[in-house]
Amino acid sequence: MKILWFAWLRTRVGHAQETLEKPAEIATVSDLLDWLAARSPGHAQALAARDVVRVAVNQSYVKLDHPVADSDEIALFPPVTGG
Repeated sequence: MKILWFAWLRTRVGHAQETLEKPAEIATVSDLLDWLAARSPGHAQALAARDVVRVAVNQSYVKLDHPVADSDEIALFPPVTGG
């Protein structure tokens, strides 16, 4: 799966994207975020305030209970405002 990090999330993780093999036990976005947070201190810092992180799977915003698959593109965003 391809993970895309945006804005300050990218800064905390240290890179804009990762290609990772999804462990079999990862079934939902919530599971994925738990697993990602355990990958490094930067990942943990980026995902410490999950209530403000928006997640898109294959370019559609989803909730934490949304399923994830090996072939998915997962994008993680901080809050976005328009003007």
